[in-house]
Amino acid sequence: MARIEIISFSGYGHTLKQAESVQQGAATEGDARLWSIPDDGVISDPFWEAADAADVLVFGSPTYMGAPAWQFKRFADESSKRWMTGAWLDKYAGGFTNSASPVGDKGDTINYFRTFAGQHGMLWVPLGQPPANLMASTRDDRNWAGGSGGAIAVSPADASPEQGPSAGDLLSARDYGARLGQIAKRR
Repeated sequence: MARIEIISFSGYGHTLKQAESVQQGAATEGDARLWSIPDDGVISDPFWEAADAADVLVFGSPTYMGAPAWQFKRFADESSKRWMTGAWLDKYAGGFTNSASPVGDKGDTINYFRTFAGQHGMLWVPLGQPPANLMASTRDDRNWAGGSGGAIAVSPADASPEQGPSAGDLLSARDYGARLGQIAKRR
């Protein structure tokens, strides 16, 4: 059974909702746990131990000003001890993000995650879902925003976590979590 550890920061609850969907999908394929980065960005020792033992690490953060939240960056910077020992070499990795705008520079956050995983020598798993890009497509369709590198979501700035992300974004996140678990089981 694949061990999947999801580590994310959520400023207002929207990205947490997306993270929970990733976890739901991943749990259909393995042992999936969700870890929340606290407001101060300090990661617990149990998470570091879980990450070292994981088959898959999934990174999540809202996109703020074109990049992940600083709390996620603190986690990434503190992972350098793992980089020095190659602790995460050849693990699978994936990522997800959310922001208020349809584009919102979410691709930059996904690329940050991909580069971060690459520095650790991890194997990046892309979304693997076609975009919902037809005239009849709606926000309730899977991959409505058309991401490819990871799961992306849109939550309007005045929406509560109950109002956003949309059903389609959450479906996309759930299916991505399942994909990550399926790929890890092939090993």
